Amino acid sequence: MEHTNWYKDAVIYQIYPRSFKDSNDDGIGDIQGIISKVDYLKKLGVNCIWLSPVYDSPQEDNGYDISDYYSIYKPFGNIDDLKKLIGVLHENDIRIIMDLVVNHTSFKHEWFKKAYEDKNSKYRNYYYFKKGKGKNYNKKPNNWTGFFSESTWTRVDNSPYYYLHLFAKGQPDLNWENKEVREEVKKILRYYLDMGIDGFRCDVITLISKKQDFKSRFPKVALTGKDAFVNGPRLHEFLHELYTDVYKDYDCMTVGETVLSNVKEAKELVIPDREELSMVFNFDHTNVDNYFGIKWIERKFKLKRFKKVYARWQKAMYECKGWNSLFIENHDQRRSTGRFNTSLDPKYKDLSSKMLATTYFLMQGTPFIYQGQELGMTNADLKTYDDFEDVESKNMVTLMQNNIFVRPILKKSLFRQSRDNARTPMQWDKSQYAGFSSVKPWMKVNENKNYINAEDEIKDPVSLFNYYKKLIDIRKKEAIIKDGKYIDLNSKSTKVFAYKRISNNGEIIIISNFTNKVVKEKLLSKYKDYCVLLSNYENKDNINLRPYETMVLKKEKQNEHN
Repeated sequence: MEHTNWYKDAVIYQIYPRSFKDSNDDGIGDIQGIISKVDYLKKLGVNCIWLSPVYDSPQEDNGYDISDYYSIYKPFGNIDDLKKLIGVLHENDIRIIMDLVVNHTSFKHEWFKKAYEDKNSKYRNYYYFKKGKGKNYNKKPNNWTGFFSESTWTRVDNSPYYYLHLFAKGQPDLNWENKEVREEVKKILRYYLDMGIDGFRCDVITLISKKQDFKSRFPKVALTGKDAFVNGPRLHEFLHELYTDVYKDYDCMTVGETVLSNVKEAKELVIPDREELSMVFNFDHTNVDNYFGIKWIERKFKLKRFKKVYARWQKAMYECKGWNSLFIENHDQRRSTGRFNTSLDPKYKDLSSKMLATTYFLMQGTPFIYQGQELGMTNADLKTYDDFEDVESKNMVTLMQNNIFVRPILKKSLFRQSRDNARTPMQWDKSQYAGFSSVKPWMKVNENKNYINAEDEIKDPVSLFNYYKKLIDIRKKEAIIKDGKYIDLNSKSTKVFAYKRISNNGEIIIISNFTNKVVKEKLLSKYKDYCVLLSNYENKDNINLRPYETMVLKKEKQNEHN
């Protein structure tokens, strides 16, 4: 089948089902709730949604631990509900991609239950089981540590064997070396593509290939052993196999969550001729306010670091004819309001959120909006450790209590960095439970629902919601944004982020002030004759940028006789 590359014209809205909309008053969001809000998605202007996991699951990691790929988690609905959602979205010209979680399953998946119970079962080879070390096998097979700050090995009762899990104990890793596992994955892909799903966000896809020596690694640091399980030796082979055996037969897209991958590694995944992934998520920009890529170890935001990351990725993907994903929030990141030098001050909150949105949204790539981002939803009201719902955050509490060396670091950053910040119920209105549900939700609603909610923002012509609508409209109308080259302007500035998009279709300039101060900016006089396509201020100053001011400028085409 011909691939239309429709994703290059997409604006994708991520829905975290548990927190989006509750339709049956059990305090948990569900698929029928999403269906009830399709008009809202249409009004915003998005043309694709990314649906976070809805598969059957014991919910140890909020759905990223799947016990049955062919069934829906009952509180979310059933397969017929999913089919109805697909139909309603397609009727409204909105595509849908699903999360593909195939690095691991739940420990309650039938494959793993059979593997755990019977060492002679064929399903033993669906996972990684290794003998422990020592006289009584009481030493783990190696010293690898996983993404939730635990050993990657859990013992099978009192047997000599341990199973591998890079995440929680309830998320055993699949053995992709086994051809049967890959065939099972292909069956899952075909099942949902035949149902009408338009593609997949591939969860931690760069972890599916592991080096097979399973030796201990040194030094013993966070993610010990990552050289053995990140971007493993057969990764490209496995992804190309999925493309040739499945994806090429559908007009679909794939976006890979490329954990710990650098630009060079990411390019190799998206070069079109390699036939692997459509695009990847890069996380470099989310690490500019931490050390060593560890979000708990915070550092001060520096605009020059931020700009350098974007320039590097924009240039690399343009040169290799690859494609970027553009995002500032998702279910694993804290809210962007108050982050990246934006402000929580009511005076500047919306101005700075509009500024940040403009800056990332008009680069080359497919922009993603995480639910509530378009409203300026903020971090949660987390006050005690008992407020945590997320397994990662709970593990960090345990680590902090058991390790005096990391305690001061985590004590300072834990509430701010918790993934729970992005998972509070969607704020539809200012009612008791924010219009999300009529009963107490699974997670408490943010108290600022009274002045941050969809109902009010839809009515307000200068709201953040309506500003996002304008950004989406500009992307749809201006071909330069899709095919234009990215050129960084005044890269040395510590206050202003400015870049140019230029192609045969014309030229667009984006200028953003990342401070709450007035900044004199030479670029304004240089481009003073350009028309203003969009700004978060009503009128233009040709000399100064006001606090958090952003503007999109376009060069007017001259008449042919000039």
